[in-house]
Amino acid sequence: MVNNKIKIGIVGAGRMGLAVVNEIGACPDLDVSSIWVRDPDAADELATPSGVIVSGDLDHVIELADVVIDFSLPEATSRIADSVARLQKPLVCGVSGLGDKELAALDSAAATVPLVYDRNMSQGIAVLQSLVERAARSLGDDFAIEIHETHHVHKKDAPSGTALKLGAAVGDARAMENTDAIRYQSDRRGEVPGDHDVIFSSPTERLTLSHSVTTRHVFAEGALRAARWIVSQRPGRYDMHDVLFSDVAE
Repeated sequence: MVNNKIKIGIVGAGRMGLAVVNEIGACPDLDVSSIWVRDPDAADELATPSGVIVSGDLDHVIELADVVIDFSLPEATSRIADSVARLQKPLVCGVSGLGDKELAALDSAAATVPLVYDRNMSQGIAVLQSLVERAARSLGDDFAIEIHETHHVHKKDAPSGTALKLGAAVGDARAMENTDAIRYQSDRRGEVPGDHDVIFSSPTERLTLSHSVTTRHVFAEGALRAARWIVSQRPGRYDMHDVLFSDVAE
């Protein structure tokens, strides 16, 4: 790494990709090495730091990086996973809405390179997941569980991927074969970045664990923490819970 800075390659120049670029600008230990865009003709319109390469050549962008951060689209995931595996570069993927095909591509890449994939890059959500697991295990089956989530009106999936992730945490803690017993409630309004409440209730008491996002930059912050962590890990597929809580040596 030149000048002891981690060089970050950004895949995708959408809102989240550019949020990562802006966040890196305030980090003395990080540099943007390059940005991949699917439409090179639009590169001149991007507000990027001076000297940063913007290219439609995915392999070239990945070659220049120490770590690749992907906030693009599901249709590009398999191609990106193949490229990082061939070029032996760590990957942080925060793309939502991945299907079985894309997850299989990430698993294949993780056989030879370390990568972090998570539906939600928020550090707070990783902590909430840990608390939900502990609460579900401690309180037991006498407590019914509801997961409420609120997002902006543009979000298409419901329940959100994060709500399902929290539901899976309950299922793991209780060794549930399925999570049909969990009640999900979804609300779409305004420009809410993301609110999640996990409610445990019995006939005599009620416990609510909550997380609220105030700005989308929280996901960029989480991705950069993951990037710093993943550069020194062994091949494998990790998530934000690993980034915050794993005993794997950094």
